Amino acid sequence: MRVCVCTVVHHPEDARILHRQIRALLDAGHEVTYIAPFRACNATPWRQISPVDVPRATGRRRLRALRAAHRALTEHAAYADVILLHDPELMVSLPREVRRRTVVWDVHEDTAAALSAKGWVPAPARPLLRPAVHRLERRSERRHRLLLAEEGYRARFREDHPVVPNTTYVADAPPGPPDGRRAVYVGQLSRARGALDMVHMARALAAEGILVELIGAADADIRNAIRDAQREGILRWYGFVPNDRALRIAEGAMAGLALLHDEPNYRHSMPTKIVEYMARGVPVISTPNPPAVDIVESAGCGLIVPFGDPGAAAKAVLRLRDDPALRTELGERGHRAARERYHWPVHAARFVAQLEAWAGREHLLAAEPVPEF
Repeated sequence: MRVCVCTVVHHPEDARILHRQIRALLDAGHEVTYIAPFRACNATPWRQISPVDVPRATGRRRLRALRAAHRALTEHAAYADVILLHDPELMVSLPREVRRRTVVWDVHEDTAAALSAKGWVPAPARPLLRPAVHRLERRSERRHRLLLAEEGYRARFREDHPVVPNTTYVADAPPGPPDGRRAVYVGQLSRARGALDMVHMARALAAEGILVELIGAADADIRNAIRDAQREGILRWYGFVPNDRALRIAEGAMAGLALLHDEPNYRHSMPTKIVEYMARGVPVISTPNPPAVDIVESAGCGLIVPFGDPGAAAKAVLRLRDDPALRTELGERGHRAARERYHWPVHAARFVAQLEAWAGREHLLAAEPVPEF
């Protein structure tokens, strides 16, 4: 099977797109053409894929990237059995050559709800854009195939669509016990994801000899605040690091931070970083978004702190620092639960089988003679 994967919004080394889905396709022996902003992100494509470079869509600068992606999709559609798209923007005005193929939209987020957390979208425009997003979702559902990243996304659609959850690779054996010297965050840094809360928390913890490490790219409106904090020596910011290396850095930390704000898009989305911390034996400190609470409390792998309260988050870190037995127990419980419930290869097999089924069915339908009336 030949699969053409495309994103202009996400980093080419996005954990879900590259490290999970594309890796699963390659492991299954399929060919992958990957249209993504490699040069814009200074990313080196894997040797096993056929890369196609396009500009990156950032903030309000999106039209050039979308036009380039549509040209690339037009060129490569004829060679693909399945076209896998990762950005809702790409579903607008798909080229005719693409619409004739098996098109799959991988739905990463609640697009309409996420508008409130996108600083580049003017606040007055958000209520106007939500109905347009819902219309795009309904049209895409009628015309194409959908994969959902969350069970909670089902209610947005009329039909039943397969769910490919954002899980991770979990080693058989648990890693070593967490240390008492650092707390980590892995993922995109933004206001809504608690980046400024972590800066305030880091300032309090630095006086206790504890280092906060932030691993991920930062939104433009908070970048200076994080840089200033790093210059002060109160935290360490790595910038974007590919997911596999980021998690190796996180391993051994006494706390993995997930201080998401109470945003509509987060109320029914599983925070992947929590599962990634668990997989690495790192105790979790999270705000009380319902999916996070479900995971952390059912696994007994962390502590819950109030929204927007960096002082409470700092106290939770100090509690783990002062209780080595507790942080070891939480880390072991998290790893055990992650291995049982969230090991990606189990979901990878279903993901690949679903694309194979869709590709095979479309080929059979295309091969059937058209009845005459």
